[in-house]
Amino acid sequence: MKVVRPALLVSALVLAGCASSGSSSPASTSESHWYNPLSYHWSALNPFSWFGSSLTVTEQGVAGLNSNTAMSESAISAALNNDYRLRQGMRTQNGQVVDFWQALDDGKVKLVINGQRSVERIEVLDSEARSADGSKIGDAFSDKFSKAFDNCKMVAGLDVRDVECRAPGSQHIAYIYSGEWHGPAGLMPSDDTLKSWKISKIVWQR
Repeated sequence: MKVVRPALLVSALVLAGCASSGSSSPASTSESHWYNPLSYHWSALNPFSWFGSSLTVTEQGVAGLNSNTAMSESAISAALNNDYRLRQGMRTQNGQVVDFWQALDDGKVKLVINGQRSVERIEVLDSEARSADGSKIGDAFSDKFSKAFDNCKMVAGLDVRDVECRAPGSQHIAYIYSGEWHGPAGLMPSDDTLKSWKISKIVWQR
């Protein structure tokens, strides 16, 4: 074992060197325009962070993320127990430049964290995540709502055809529903159309 441990340390250092030398991804050609280089958190090399538990979205926040969490790599990583690789970026939204962080696991985006000085909005894309009432990505609109009126609104910004619905009895949790819709952008689909739409994101909003 005395021979194996130094070898493991050397392997970890080699991996860290490879990760730090990687180049950033090319700029997106969609409405989301990237300006910042990718920022990777070294804690992703920690084997104990490879087996994180599933996320739960509550009135207080997501995992340790809440309105008191600063919009910095160190604060976000600590709130997520160093379980994710973090990537920072900027995009244009409604004519404004917006900062955000993405939390990735196994190369897939699990969280998008928005805010200025502190966290204001968290979009959860992890299919294993659950809201406080047990809702998850893939659940149908009809599982929770019978109508959009007084429950839902059209999403402004990038996903202009998606519908955001406030979780019943919640002040901070909402569900983003996506589905087939061939009507004009900005017009709320009919309840009959919405009933088969699925949750594509779970949102926590300050």
